[in-house]
Amino acid sequence: MSTIPDLATLHALGAAQQPSYPDRAAVDSAVQRLRTAPPLVFAGECDELKDKIAQVARGQAFLLQGGDCAETFAGVTADNVRNKLRVLLQMAVVLTYAASVPVVKVGRIAGQYAKPRSSDLETRDGVTLPAYRGDAVNGYDFTPEARIPDPQRLVDVYNSSAATLNLVRAFVTGGYADLRQVHTWNTDFVRESPVGQQYEAMANEIERALTFMQAIGADPDEFHRVDFHSSHEALVLEYEHAMTRIDSRTNSPYDVSGHFVWIGERTRQLDGAHVELMSRIRNPIGVKLGPSTSPDDALALAAKLNPDNEPGRLTFITRFGAGKIRDGLPTLVEKVTAAGLEVAWVCDPMHGNTFEASSGYKTRRFGDVIDEVQGFFDVHRSLGTWPGGLHVELTGDDVTECVGGGEDLLEMDLGNRYESVCDPRLNRVQSLELAFLVAEMLRQA
Repeated sequence: MSTIPDLATLHALGAAQQPSYPDRAAVDSAVQRLRTAPPLVFAGECDELKDKIAQVARGQAFLLQGGDCAETFAGVTADNVRNKLRVLLQMAVVLTYAASVPVVKVGRIAGQYAKPRSSDLETRDGVTLPAYRGDAVNGYDFTPEARIPDPQRLVDVYNSSAATLNLVRAFVTGGYADLRQVHTWNTDFVRESPVGQQYEAMANEIERALTFMQAIGADPDEFHRVDFHSSHEALVLEYEHAMTRIDSRTNSPYDVSGHFVWIGERTRQLDGAHVELMSRIRNPIGVKLGPSTSPDDALALAAKLNPDNEPGRLTFITRFGAGKIRDGLPTLVEKVTAAGLEVAWVCDPMHGNTFEASSGYKTRRFGDVIDEVQGFFDVHRSLGTWPGGLHVELTGDDVTECVGGGEDLLEMDLGNRYESVCDPRLNRVQSLELAFLVAEMLRQA
């Protein structure tokens, strides 16, 4: 059995991007409440996802991971959760049908409440306050009271995540995710766009195929079920540590706050607290790798996080930026492959392509997102390796946060519906357009 270091030991290793809580007794109280709370997910579900990601690592499936940059407590509504689920299901259907590849569906959902920041402080009009680090830590309002880190919010994260997972499970088991309902996932604003019309045409083909399959005796329940897993960045150590439990079946520790947890670019220090904690749990885990990652870094992370080279255990999520991926990714993939390591390679085309528009909004160009994904596929195709997946920040709503795409959103459009509290997300039309373009890349992979 792997043992879990206590929180004091982890913090002594050096824990980057952690809240500066003013009241340690309040932290201890929140952590103790979390330690006695029921699990949000079960170890057996984590093992099932690990088996699916092993298929991704072997080139037999494709992983689609997406959702909000940062969830908010106010966003835990049936409409909001359904809309995010819907766009991910639509994207998965496009990829599965158009590219003829099984798709592993993972949401950035039910736990993505904390965000790393480049600075501990934020200054507006001469006033300096602690930076907003997500609803898990403090409030978005720019006031001294809201910006004080509050450990009670970790309990709120648990409660909000439980409510979100209850909604997701109700949708995926209650008929909403039934493949025979593909037409009902479309709405007028999507139908009116070129990508919406393309989706409708594909939905008609799927409907005819399902009718044929039913006519020859296929089990209709096979169209009714869908596997959907949750994921988030394992950032706040108090939360992840408190949600780590010993599985009664295997006597091994699992982080039961989510099925899949990942280590960010800012917290992947080999000797740091996050890598140490994630090395002890048995969930499938991911690591974000950016332009500063050397091949030796990747090999050392794999040795620490997956010493038994277990398929499905480790996913490398690359985030280079459109202008750097073709130069930076090949040596990583070559060295990892030459070492015989079993990893799934997934592309995050969002975080390396953020810039500030003239209006002050953080945004991303849809063309840059597509270019990074194309570069990811180009590198893997040239090396004979499998481009295993896509990790995107998206929403099911008609927001205006990323410029470009089929709707040709301009920088002047950003203020119309910019709703993200952190980084810009693809809207539903852009997400579907991305899925069709990636399906075409998969056909050629």
